[in-house]
Amino acid sequence: MVDPTPGIHHVTAIGSDPGRNHAFYTETLGLRMVKRSVNQDDVGVYHLFYADHEGSPGTSMTFFPYEDARPGRVGSGQARTVAFLIPADAVDFWVDRLEAADKVDAVSTFERFGDPVVAFEDPDGLPLELVGRADAPEPNLPEGPVPEEHAIRGFFGVTLALGSVDPTAALLEEMGFERTAEDPDQHRTRFEADGDRGYVVDLETDPNAPQGRPGAGTVHHVAFQVDDDEQAEWREVLQGQGLRPTEIIDRKWFRSVYARTQGGVLFEFATKSPGYAVDEPLDALGEELVLPEWLEDRREEIEAALPPLST
Repeated sequence: MVDPTPGIHHVTAIGSDPGRNHAFYTETLGLRMVKRSVNQDDVGVYHLFYADHEGSPGTSMTFFPYEDARPGRVGSGQARTVAFLIPADAVDFWVDRLEAADKVDAVSTFERFGDPVVAFEDPDGLPLELVGRADAPEPNLPEGPVPEEHAIRGFFGVTLALGSVDPTAALLEEMGFERTAEDPDQHRTRFEADGDRGYVVDLETDPNAPQGRPGAGTVHHVAFQVDDDEQAEWREVLQGQGLRPTEIIDRKWFRSVYARTQGGVLFEFATKSPGYAVDEPLDALGEELVLPEWLEDRREEIEAALPPLST
């Protein structure tokens, strides 16, 4: 039997302008760019990774920024919202900061399941939230534009937009999540894992909602943490749920298995190691374009095709 996942490993979304994307996530949200690479399945596009200082699992928001990407449509069959974790006493700080930011047009605040939530969108329209919790982990962003005591602590979780709760609920329970709360008025069901970051998955159901359309401002996939030596067993778990997982894929910084859920959302199961510091010194993460060994002989071609990225 596989060990339950403690929660999210990373979330990958689609963006447009890479420079604007970098500025928002590093300067406005205060995350660190821990890896600058390329989409291994489409090497003419950057893959940018933002996280805490070390790129810890559970903190990494990553992007494929296509310069000519058309706006997507957030809808059914997608992860519709990405939520970050902040200290409960940092909510007012973030409301003021986001309202003063040039690239944030609308900021709203409300309460969900007893937690304060700050809702807004990134420059491509990706729905984001900051969730305040008194039990937020210690900060790990010692250098940056946001005072460390107010800094983002990693993920709180994601909201999946679905036509129905089942069979995604059964898959989450097989992964180790437990159903902990429901809000019938909002058609929202909460599942929680046993980790301290990225431990929440909310299912928001509307059988009449329009289907999501991939594009800028939408989530590409949600990755969950799994133990390094259990990847083959996770493939069996997914097959047992009636899914069609990929083979194990070496992504250099983790190994991955992908499967599209019956609700339409693409899940990834990513190992916790070797991590982002396997090919760069910790104090230099994200400063240079890094390629996996199997792409290194194409470096000149790849660099020539990428747009400039000033950081």
